[in-house]
Amino acid sequence: MEDASAQDRLDSVRRSIAEAARLAKRSPDAITLIAVSKTHEPAAILPLIEAGQRDFGENRVQEAAAKWPALRERHPGIRLHLVGQLQSNKAEQAVELFDVIHSLDRSSLLQALARASDKAGRRPDCFIQVNLADEPQKGGCSPADLPSLLDEAQGANLPVIGLMCIPPAELEPAPWFALLAELARRHDLPALSMGMSADFATAVTIGATHVRVGTVLFGARETAA
Repeated sequence: MEDASAQDRLDSVRRSIAEAARLAKRSPDAITLIAVSKTHEPAAILPLIEAGQRDFGENRVQEAAAKWPALRERHPGIRLHLVGQLQSNKAEQAVELFDVIHSLDRSSLLQALARASDKAGRRPDCFIQVNLADEPQKGGCSPADLPSLLDEAQGANLPVIGLMCIPPAELEPAPWFALLAELARRHDLPALSMGMSADFATAVTIGATHVRVGTVLFGARETAA
């Protein structure tokens, strides 16, 4: 699909989401498509905005701060999602920039976000990232630590709307999505951020409310020679 237009790529992903939702007897309107624009310049992002995409995801606070304020000024209604790991010392900037934070995973970050939210007078929605397979190279709290982190978020008046995961790359993702969905049900959380370019349709059939899609919307990233 690399030669397709932004509109064509976006329409194709939306059709795939709609088909997966129908299979699961869900409404396609219940799924938010997040276009992951990390490493892409505004020139690559603008065609998707013009095609009607309004939710975008970034991995790094610094990169988002460099390109999104100007884009949002010209295109009101953009919702910005932080989908990468967040350092506690970047909490204030993250709260100012992002509408949704998908990578809350520890007490120190929770407290930093709560303080930043109080200072800014705005409280982005948050997902708790769960490291289901206990992979040391990935962020996320352990399932065993999830209840205490949820209690702490409630005490800090931090709006946790759901859970997020990144399944192990080498394994079938469906069982991990199902496990995250079960954890969300157990804790009465309505939202599930799961599924990326290779597996978003599977995630939708299992209950994803937010899918994070980059490559199939933007094409493969250029690599340095």
